[in-house]
Amino acid sequence: MITIDVVSDVICPWCFLGKRRLDKALALIPEIKAEISFRPFFLDPTIPPEGLGRHEYMAAKFGEERLKTIHDPLIKAGKEDGVPYHFDKITRTPNTMDAHRLLRWAKLDGRQPEIAEALFMAYWNEGRDVGDHQVLADIAAAHGMNRNKVLNALGTDQDKNDVSKETTQAQQMGVTGVPTYIINQKYGVVGAQAAEALAEQIKMAVAQG
Repeated sequence: MITIDVVSDVICPWCFLGKRRLDKALALIPEIKAEISFRPFFLDPTIPPEGLGRHEYMAAKFGEERLKTIHDPLIKAGKEDGVPYHFDKITRTPNTMDAHRLLRWAKLDGRQPEIAEALFMAYWNEGRDVGDHQVLADIAAAHGMNRNKVLNALGTDQDKNDVSKETTQAQQMGVTGVPTYIINQKYGVVGAQAAEALAEQIKMAVAQG
C-alpha cells in the first residue's frame, strides 16, 4: 500500500484531467494499491468569498482575444481521456475554501474520492457554483454525507485555518502548480501527465522505497 497526496483545486481544469488520468494510471498497475488523499491548493487566492463572474474574471486575466482558444488544449485532452468539460455552462469562478473544507470532511467520512469526482463534475461538466453552500450540501448528500450537518458546518469557520495551513505547507514543500502528486510523502510528480507516464512514475517511486 502506498499513499498518494493529490494537491489540487476544484477550479483547476488540469486537476480534473489529472484526477481522471491518475485513475487510469492506477488501473494500469493493479498490483500497486494506493490510498489517495486530496490536499488543498488555491489556484487564485485573491478570489473573494462570494466568487467572481467567470467571463469577466477570465477576460481580465487572459484578455478577450486569448479566451477564444484558451480551452482548446483541454478540450482535446478531455476528449482523449473522457473528461467531459462544458466550459460554456460555467458562469462563476468561485472561491474554493468551502469546497476544500467539504473534501476535508469527506476524507474523515471515508468518501473523499467520490466527493472529489463529484465536485469536478459539478463545476466543469454542469457549471454549478461549487462555492455555494447549498450546492456543496447537495453534493455531500448525494454521496452519503449528512446534508444538514455539512450545511451547518459550512456556515461556520470550522477547519478554515487547517485548510489554510495545508495550502501553506504545500507551498513550503515547493508546490507552485497543480496537480502535484506526492507519493509516499517523498516523491513529487508535477502536472497532469499521461496515464502511462504517471504509472511509470508511481512504479519507480515504489521501487525506490
